[in-house]
Amino acid sequence: MVLDVLKPHHPSTIELAGKLSGVDGVMGVNIGLYEVDQRTENIKITIEGDNIEYDVVKQELEKLGAVIHSIDEVAAGSLLVEEVETLQDR
Repeated sequence: MVLDVLKPHHPSTIELAGKLSGVDGVMGVNIGLYEVDQRTENIKITIEGDNIEYDVVKQELEKLGAVIHSIDEVAAGSLLVEEVETLQDR
């Protein structure tokens, strides 16, 4: 699952990753910083695991003052489907 998230400067991305990695079903978290302004940071969160519950992840982020802008990618099932370039991507 890939999320576009807006968060305050505190907690740090390190703290946020630690909290999310403790959510049931989450096996790994990767956070990339894309934009910073005076009060907030725009981040991309990639979460991997078995049986991730979106609502639980959303609640944890909201407790930390973050807001999900969008769900940018989701993968499900027992086989990972690789994305391929199409004419629309060019």
